[in-house]
Amino acid sequence: MAKQMDYQTLREVFTRFQAAEPEPKGELDHVNAFTLVVAVALSAQATDAGVNKATKALFKIADTPEKMLALGEEGLTEHIKTIGLFRQKAKNVIKLSNILHEEYGGEVPNSRAALQSLPGVGRKTANVVLNMWWHYPAQAVDTHIFRLGNRSGICPGKDVVAVERAIEDNVPVDFQQHTHHWMILHGRYICVARKPKCAACHIRDLCQFAEKPNEKL
Repeated sequence: MAKQMDYQTLREVFTRFQAAEPEPKGELDHVNAFTLVVAVALSAQATDAGVNKATKALFKIADTPEKMLALGEEGLTEHIKTIGLFRQKAKNVIKLSNILHEEYGGEVPNSRAALQSLPGVGRKTANVVLNMWWHYPAQAVDTHIFRLGNRSGICPGKDVVAVERAIEDNVPVDFQQHTHHWMILHGRYICVARKPKCAACHIRDLCQFAEKPNEKL
């Protein structure tokens, strides 16, 4: 685990991320808060591209809890059967749709605790929804952020909650709205698990990763 970067280094890291991508976006397609919750719940152990392919037709006919309930578990399963763990995910989506209909008037709540009370919605999913839909600077720590944070020193921590706290405590506030998006994209496409593309990394000189390849651009 790398040492936590100091304030000035973190400011330079995120200044560079911002210069490269001023308005980073999540890669899950959605049309409202409900479809975002569903998409993120479906993305567990699946790729965003795979989820988007499955939900393209689904969200045209089931973009509210009530429409999802009308579609039913069998109908939903037909749309998402290309996604890993689709049977359990279908059960969870129907259950959460029913809760949203019965307890929240069909609206998606905007508190982390309420979101986490929904079947199939964990802390990461809740934070994605809070960040992407309500623009709250919640940090959705996934495997990419966990790897990048610990390799580089941006936000080291022994588990995802510790990494989330390291971001909240150390990253300058003016960058926190987009922090998890910048880090996910960097971890997904540059700081990959095997053979990280260090030659293409615009924070290479600030990173503490001890095993940087020596390849040239």
